[in-house]
Amino acid sequence: MSGDADAVVVGSGPNGLAAAVTLAAAGLRVLVIEGAAGTGGGCRTEELTLPGFRHDVCAAGHPLAVASPFFRRFGLAARGVRFARPPVEFAHPLDGGRAGIVTRSVAQTAARLGPDAGSYQRLMLPLAAGGDDVADAILSSLRRPPRYSRALAVFARYGLLPARGIARRFRTDEARGLVAGVAAHTMRPLGLPPTGGVALLLTMLAHTTGWPLVAGGSGRLTEAMTSAITAAGGQVETGRWVRSLAELPPARALLLDVAPRSFLALAGEALPEGYHRALSRFRYGPGVCKVDFALAGPVPWANADARRAGTLHLGGTFEQIAAAESAVASGRHPEAPYVLVVQPGAADPDRAPPGQDTLWAYCHVPAGSATDMTARIEAQIERFAPGFRDLVLARAVRTAAGTEARNPNYVGGDIASGSQTLWQVPLRPAARWNPYRTPIAGTYLCSASTPPGPGVHGRCGELAALAALREVFGIREAPDIGAVGLRPVTRPAAPLAPPQV
Repeated sequence: MSGDADAVVVGSGPNGLAAAVTLAAAGLRVLVIEGAAGTGGGCRTEELTLPGFRHDVCAAGHPLAVASPFFRRFGLAARGVRFARPPVEFAHPLDGGRAGIVTRSVAQTAARLGPDAGSYQRLMLPLAAGGDDVADAILSSLRRPPRYSRALAVFARYGLLPARGIARRFRTDEARGLVAGVAAHTMRPLGLPPTGGVALLLTMLAHTTGWPLVAGGSGRLTEAMTSAITAAGGQVETGRWVRSLAELPPARALLLDVAPRSFLALAGEALPEGYHRALSRFRYGPGVCKVDFALAGPVPWANADARRAGTLHLGGTFEQIAAAESAVASGRHPEAPYVLVVQPGAADPDRAPPGQDTLWAYCHVPAGSATDMTARIEAQIERFAPGFRDLVLARAVRTAAGTEARNPNYVGGDIASGSQTLWQVPLRPAARWNPYRTPIAGTYLCSASTPPGPGVHGRCGELAALAALREVFGIREAPDIGAVGLRPVTRPAAPLAPPQV
């Protein structure tokens, strides 16, 4: 097909694949070109440590995949993709065996927060009740105002606050720690917006969609997308790094699941000076140092409920996490970093041999860092789970520099594909009404460096593809992506439980 494709997609992360699915559903001949040996980008699963231990390469927990309008229409369950749900959505361990614990139920979560129970319920109940409205508004092109709802009004009221402003509503270390843990996903100092909005969004999703894992590994999700493309007659070519747009076969539309820096290199002098300057000003955030562990058994968290959590945020109190994130922002490697942990065994024990376990962990570091943070990550885990080090059978370490070397979209190790500042979230990658269209005719950006930004939701790719369908092919009606390449179910899919308030 390489000589007669209607559309070429470069990059096969979730957004590139979502773009290809959307184009194929419209009846176009699609060619996907990927530099790595397999598809999926950061949404893959591999044996990184020992045989029989399957680790998610980057993306692990998937609240945004469940919330995504793209994946709801794509129909993951019908394609055999099953979500594995831990009993506890996320936990925030504290010294002395204490922990903040978030479950699907707002009331149950609040009841664990003592004097902060009422404040937590007043904040989260309206958000959880209207979670679909908030998620649909956030997972959009961010170019048009959404329809009014009470949940959106609450989110608008508090969403522009920094995490520190949200935390002031609470008195206990548990509640304030919960805010810090989810806000630090932004990789920004907690005194800056929109860290508070991200904290509200992710906590709301814990009570609506949950924070599930994909049974068998995150790679199952992108494998389903790849299968849909090929079943619809599309072609997926791996192991081919594209160095210039001139290398690509002719096609009416070109969609690029690449970072702005990569696009500048691919386009060369083809871009107008003003747009080139705008992309050159695009800001990237800190990097991550990630460690995958093969363990002889489950992590012995001091807090029993933390052992049932799919995701954990380590670092201690709000103030301790804020100090760690500020250190990273100033170019330093914190001695006691904020550590994000996913323990698949809480929901999907088949990721490891019987009785054993895998563990996924990373901390934030300055962009481009080649520093191995394994000892500091392990110290934070040991702090809240004494005896952890005795369980380690093997490790696989990837520094921020190594992360970029493996995936050029993660500039400097920034897995968010761009700093999540108050202005750069809606205006990424440049201040244009159509953020996907580039000045090169028929060429669109569709990576997480475009709205709505990072996460496994596919919306950047879908929205870019819809723009290409309108502007290049004259197709204005969104295609039925639920039918494209549909194959029989190969694994049973667990139904989604309703929000618990």
